[in-house]
Amino acid sequence: MKNDSPVSFLDLVTPHLELEEELVSVFRSALRTAGFIGGPAVQGFEEDFAQFCGTKYCIGVGSGTDALRFALMAAGVQNGDIVITVPNTFIATTEAISQAGASPDFVDVDESTCNMDPAKLREYLETKCAPDRSGKLVHRETGRPVTAVVPVHLYGQPADMDPLLDIAEKYGLTVIEDACQAHGAEYYSKRTKSWRKAGSIGLAAAFSFYPGKNLGACGEAGAVTTDNEAIAQKIRMIRDHGQAKKYYHDIEGYNGRLDAIQAGILKVKLKHLPSWNETRRSIAARYTNRLGNVPGIIPPPQPDNVRPVYHLYVIRTENREDLQRHLAENSVGTGLHYPVPLHRQESYRTMNLGPGSFPVSEYLVGRILSLPMGPTLTPAQADLVSDLIASFMDRQTASAHPARK
Repeated sequence: MKNDSPVSFLDLVTPHLELEEELVSVFRSALRTAGFIGGPAVQGFEEDFAQFCGTKYCIGVGSGTDALRFALMAAGVQNGDIVITVPNTFIATTEAISQAGASPDFVDVDESTCNMDPAKLREYLETKCAPDRSGKLVHRETGRPVTAVVPVHLYGQPADMDPLLDIAEKYGLTVIEDACQAHGAEYYSKRTKSWRKAGSIGLAAAFSFYPGKNLGACGEAGAVTTDNEAIAQKIRMIRDHGQAKKYYHDIEGYNGRLDAIQAGILKVKLKHLPSWNETRRSIAARYTNRLGNVPGIIPPPQPDNVRPVYHLYVIRTENREDLQRHLAENSVGTGLHYPVPLHRQESYRTMNLGPGSFPVSEYLVGRILSLPMGPTLTPAQADLVSDLIASFMDRQTASAHPARK
């Protein structure tokens, strides 16, 4: 089977052409009003996105990294603290922790979902931590306070938040969601007996609007969502040089504001996000239906208590490199998210976490493959990709088990 029609990994051109006049009108309005920083455009998007996520507050910031860093700072994470997350995420997760003054530490993930494993978090807290004389939870070896946990809703599938929240409450940890890939994803909470949007479950949550996200700006942008008024107010100060009002600086802050033009673009696109997410779910269901019975291919799971938004559709296979090469030869784009776990990156060499430190994450990184996904991917293209994978795996099976003469 040979494909002569390229299938891009992600089509960012078509959605912008379809919305071109609306998006240009945002820029035209900014030119005519000189409304480039703050103002109605930012406030309007913040109100709309808070309503979309089911939270009281949304604070627009310059990037997803800003969002997570500012959320941690506003939640009280301090210099010297330890914040727990997972090793199979983009480095922005741990950069934000470090830039908030804390140190990241890791727990492994669930092999099926690729998200934080609650059992591993509990094991970490039971074996590596203990209360000090004041009752504060500290790391046994370093004596440093362990204050927060950042579950990542990887690939657009929410982490299993109920048990994570239970554990966090038991040990006095703050939970900040990394929802940078999960715009519109939902989780059924037995604690509240309701479906909850990603970004409305922890104390606060960070979103990225990098152009390739389900909701993407035409540049860098991010936001924090929360129901906590004090945290919302603190982040508004942090993002704007620590100002409570103009030229009155209660604290040192950052220049981490959301541009008005990007806010206007996001407000336009947000109206389309529900239908875009439904298209992603439809394509994901089509992939899973066609690949679910292909030997050697493991599609992503969908537990009953989540409604993913498939920022990425990630399969697993033992023949990842050969399959990726085969798809590339047939003009099908793919990706690896992510090829090296963070604890094995040179930037974290000083943590001295060698091979085998997080076996599930290390197992996954050699087997994951992200397939084309997006709201402009057609059913025919998804079927073509699935057929190319199925035919390749059939040949692999046949060559491994030739018929006996």
